[in-house]
Amino acid sequence: MTTTFQLHPRLKEDCIAIGRFDLCQLLMMNDSQYPWFILVPERADIKEIYQLSKSERHTLTEESSYLAENLAVLYKADKINIAAIGNLVPQLHIHHVVRYQSDKAWPAPVWGRFAAVPYTQQQIIDNIAHVKEQLKI
Repeated sequence: MTTTFQLHPRLKEDCIAIGRFDLCQLLMMNDSQYPWFILVPERADIKEIYQLSKSERHTLTEESSYLAENLAVLYKADKINIAAIGNLVPQLHIHHVVRYQSDKAWPAPVWGRFAAVPYTQQQIIDNIAHVKEQLKI
């Protein structure tokens, strides 16, 4: 019996859906301190990249690279942090965090450093519009 893909409840709670690529859902973390995006391969019961098929791993790499490059341009990033940690949320998801030398967590990782500061409704609308325009999705 195969299960169908369902987004992990923690990702649903912490993120805002933006759109989809061929393999992944694109989410935005609801934390206005950093431009922070997450790719989630729409495959059930996957915790690790190696569990994807070879072609899915290739697609994930292409989608991640496309996202990272466009975020770097859109947000004029000093650095893009990309990570698949999954200690709290076991469902495979790839973080893409735009970093600046001036951000409050620099040079440390952002996870667990500071409580999230949610976006305003207008910030959500504006960010999603800019990201969708940049990514052409």
